[in-house]
Amino acid sequence: MTKNMFRMWTILPAVFCAGLLGYAYYVEYVEFLMPCNLCILQRVVFFVIAVLFLLAAIKPVLYWGRKIFGGLLGVTTVIGIAISGRHVWMQGLPPEEVPDCGPSLGMMLETDSLFSVLSTVLTGSGSCAEIKWQLFGLSMPFWTMLCFIGLFIYTIIWVLKGVEL
Repeated sequence: MTKNMFRMWTILPAVFCAGLLGYAYYVEYVEFLMPCNLCILQRVVFFVIAVLFLLAAIKPVLYWGRKIFGGLLGVTTVIGIAISGRHVWMQGLPPEEVPDCGPSLGMMLETDSLFSVLSTVLTGSGSCAEIKWQLFGLSMPFWTMLCFIGLFIYTIIWVLKGVEL
C-alpha cells in the first residue's frame, strides 16, 4: 500500500465520524430531538476518533507511531462501545427500573467536579432510557454502538494493513 493510499484510508473514518456528528447536530437543531447526557458523551468520543485519525493522516506515521495511534483509537472506540452499550442497556430496562431524570450536563459541569460529573452521567438518567428515534427498529444508541464496533474493527485492519509501509 502506498503512502497516499494509506492516507486516504486514514481520512475515511474521520470523514465518517464527521458525517455522524453532522447528522447528530441536524437531528438536534432541525428535528429538535434534544440529546441526553450519554448521547453527548458519544458525540465527544466520535469527535476524538475523528481527530486521532486526522492527526494520523496529516503525517503518515511510521510503524511504532501507527501502533500508538492504533492503541489510542482502540481504547477510544472501546470507550464508545461501553458508553453506547450502557445506553442501549438503559433503553431495555423496565419502566420501574429506569433512574430518575437528573440535571443537564451543562449544569452539572458548572457545579461539580469532572469526576463527579462523569460518574453521574455514566449512571444515566430517565431521559437516556427514552427511545425517541429509530431506524429499522433500532434506536440511535444501538446504531452508534454498531458504528463504534465497526470503527474498532476498522482500526485493527488499519494498523495491520499499514504494517507493510
